[in-house]
Order: sequence, then C-alpha cells, then structure tokens
Amino acid sequence: MTRIPIIERADMNAEQARVYDAAKQASGIVGGPYYAYIRLPSLFEACQNLRESLSSGPLSSREQQIVNLVVARHWNARYPWFAQVRRSLAVGIDQAVVDAINARGTPSLADARERTCFVVARELLASKGLSDETYAAAEKTMGLESLVALIASIGSFSMTCMTANTFGIDPPAVNPIPLAK
Repeated sequence: MTRIPIIERADMNAEQARVYDAAKQASGIVGGPYYAYIRLPSLFEACQNLRESLSSGPLSSREQQIVNLVVARHWNARYPWFAQVRRSLAVGIDQAVVDAINARGTPSLADARERTCFVVARELLASKGLSDETYAAAEKTMGLESLVALIASIGSFSMTCMTANTFGIDPPAVNPIPLAK
C-alpha cells in the first residue's frame, strides 16, 4: 500500500507541474517512484535526465533491461519488476530469461554483452563490488565506456527500486508476472 499520497497534476505547484509536464512529454514516464520524486522537482528532473542519458548511452535496450530485471529482483521491488518485465518482453527478451531471473537463477544468454550485464549486476549487488576476474572480463567484453554505463545503470535503478520499496509504490492488481517468493 502506498505510504505517500499521490499528488495529482491539478494539485502540483508550478515547479512540480513544469517538471511533470516535461517528463510526460519527453518519455511518458511519470508514475511509480516518480510519485515520490515529484516532491523534490529538481530530483525528479535530475532522475529524468539521468534516465535519458543512460538510455541513449552505449548499452542496448536489451542490455539495459537485463540490468533492470536483476536489480529489481535483488531489491524485491514489486512495481519496478512489473514495469521492467513489460518493457523487457517488448524489447524481445525471452520469457525464459525473465523467469530465470525471477527465480534467482542464471538465464541462458547467448550474447556475451548481455551475459556480462547479468554477471556484473548480480555480483555487484551481492558483493558490493566486483572481483578482479569479473572486472577484467567485463572490461574486455564491454569496453570501459560501456562498463561505466553499466555500473551507473545498476546504481541508478537501485535508487528507483529502493524508492518504490520505501514508499510502498505497488504494481497494479493485474500483474501477469509477479515477483517469485
């Protein structure tokens, strides 16, 4: 259950309305954890800018979605999981991959960069860092620029998940692939 009241567009102050309208026009993403961020319009705007920067960066849509699924699963973040499953399926990630991540298993990923995104996200979240071996393999597979984007994506989406969890931002009742227990 949501711990904070949702501010409707008509009840927003001028700065909240400005950043809300800009986000809605640019990406359409104004729900979920953004219901909390709108209370600090500069944070809302910064989060939108970071999301846009990462989405136009060196990670493919599929790579980004692998990261988001691993992060949402790690944090047991129900709303982000719901949103990212939908997006993952839309960009062509197989249901079996979603199911494996949901079950905290290791999905079968043929693409080396996608496998690296999975391994790095899982290890970084579980160990709070990367082993020298994982780091070297990730840098070799991804390149340094993509590795920086990968780490930033893990951190950024972790904030999204923690926000959703803290403020009780829940998915809709009709949720076809909920988080496994």
